[in-house]
Amino acid sequence: MNEPTAEMNDCGEQIFHDRNRSMTVYVIVQLKMIDRAAYDRYQARFFDVFRKFQGRLLSADESPAVLEGEWQRDKVVLMSFPDEAACRAWADSPEYQEISKDRKAGASATVLLAKGFGS
Repeated sequence: MNEPTAEMNDCGEQIFHDRNRSMTVYVIVQLKMIDRAAYDRYQARFFDVFRKFQGRLLSADESPAVLEGEWQRDKVVLMSFPDEAACRAWADSPEYQEISKDRKAGASATVLLAKGFGS
């Protein structure tokens, strides 16, 4: 059995990871629209694919409040998955690869994967 590992988070708090437990991951997407019709086609088919992979859509906001700095995008999307394997299964699935053609044609994107704190 693996021993939990400890590290400091950005707030200076010590957190422990149990390598035998999965860790929630978050996908943060910042979009700049370039072809709204193509993006709308993607969006119309998104949930049929997304719901198959244990994902949760936490936010999809076209008017987020900018608290600091400049933001040159049109939309932010926040999703969670129970672990990185579930996220990658969704992102790499043939179904998502097919619909993502319209997302890529419809918007330039910065897509980040962030690991949550261990439970």
